Formats: sequence, C-alpha cells, structure tokens
Amino acid sequence: MAVGATGSATTTQTAANDSVSATKPTLGYDDFLKLLLAQMQNQDPLKPIDSTEYVSQLATFSNVEQGIKQNAKLDQILITSNLSQAGNAIGKVVTSADGTISGVVRSVRIDDLGATALLANGKEIELTSGVTISQQ
Repeated sequence: MAVGATGSATTTQTAANDSVSATKPTLGYDDFLKLLLAQMQNQDPLKPIDSTEYVSQLATFSNVEQGIKQNAKLDQILITSNLSQAGNAIGKVVTSADGTISGVVRSVRIDDLGATALLANGKEIELTSGVTISQQ
C-alpha cells in the first residue's frame, strides 16, 4: 500500500465531506492502524517494507487527519460568524451592492453558501461583500 494511495483516498473523502459534513471522515485512525497491520502481515517476506516507510505513512495520515479536524473547526467559526452577522442585520435596512434591492430585514437564512437576508418586501439579498446594512 503506497502513501499516495492512502492520501488520495483520504483527500477524496475529505472533498466529499466538505460538501456534506466535514466533521466525520469515513476512515479514522483505527482504520489506518488496521490497514497498516494488514500490510505488515501480507508483505512479501523476501522483500520486507522498510520501517521508515511505515513511519512516513503514519506521519502522512496524521497530517491529513489534523487537516480534517482543522477544516471542521474553521467551518464552525464560519457558522458562528454567519449567525453573528445575521443577528446584527435583523430589523435593519440592507441595500445590495449595486443598489437595486433594498429593504428591512425580517429574517436571515443561513445555508452552505452563507447568509441570505429575507426582506419585508419579499425580496432576498445575499449578505456578501458590498452589501450595506444601516439603521431604519
């Protein structure tokens, strides 16, 4: 089992998790140890794998696992930021970056794309850069 194969599978899984949920990877540390043990048990006795390769695989897996945890924490920070922004916008007047849509915010919807203000006039504005939020 090559390091690249392990990294590719984990990277693919990470990409899939980013679109669904970055908090629960499919393969965990225990799974990696089982794969490593199976690799050791099934290696060719005439050509054993160098122990430094095992250490390298373990270090690579550890780095990927830490990256997954870090992404999950960053997602939590982003959600908290969106909730804070949403709370500050309710009851205030928002104006789109181009000035074509404006109104009082009645509620805010938060999804994977960010925060969207739902206005009293029935229109919606994504709360992105360039949007102006002001008092009534």
